[in-house]
Amino acid sequence: MADKELKALHQGLINTVNKGDYASASRGLSSLKIALLQRNALIPSPTTPLATLLHARDILEIGALTSIHQTDDAAFSRYYSQLQPFYEDPRLSTPKTASMNRSKITGLHLLLLLSRNDIADFHTTLENLEAPEDDPFIKHPIMLERWLMEGSYDKVWNATKSSQVPSEEYAHFSQVLVGTIRNEIASCWEKAYASLPISNAKNLIFLDSEGAVIQFAKEKRWEVKDGRVYFPVEETEKEALASGTIIENSIGYAHELETIV
Repeated sequence: MADKELKALHQGLINTVNKGDYASASRGLSSLKIALLQRNALIPSPTTPLATLLHARDILEIGALTSIHQTDDAAFSRYYSQLQPFYEDPRLSTPKTASMNRSKITGLHLLLLLSRNDIADFHTTLENLEAPEDDPFIKHPIMLERWLMEGSYDKVWNATKSSQVPSEEYAHFSQVLVGTIRNEIASCWEKAYASLPISNAKNLIFLDSEGAVIQFAKEKRWEVKDGRVYFPVEETEKEALASGTIIENSIGYAHELETIV
């Protein structure tokens, strides 16, 4: 049985997270990882008691989810890497010892890869999963990737709404993904158009108001005048043909292409 000190620290972490105090949880995790290191439990070892490893895995999973609530993508990636030896250990994969959070954390990792446009690692991760589309946590990023490849950005947008994600943690990476898509579409606009009406731009890059479009335009250093956004002249018409498919897909759900300009 795991020692009483580790058990008490673990329970304290759970209580802190249940209160929604993720800042305190993050600080507590630092002490807990030292405790795990002292018990040779940061990496599964045949000599480490099973009960201690179960505590360790749960602590690292809490760390991964806490990092998302604190919008710390780098910390989440570190926790995900630390968890892999636990997920691959046969002792921790029986019906009684299997993790309840593995598919959620794996799905979040897939979503992070999508938001970084790391499609190669996305598919490498998928190849190591069994029946991924049967799991709602895994199916969600699979469908997002499929729609992205199709250019069906409206479907991606709808699927990233809070009512559509499999858990609250997915909302963070979903918004990062939407930001990535927004920037991709904006880049294509610069290559294919001289200008676009603000009203059309609002719908096409999933912004809530024309004011948000104006702010986005300022960040991109676009000119805003007479209800339109104007793109840098030197980039207009450049590589227009290569950008055509993406533009058509992003615009099709809002208006017919010929009505936009």
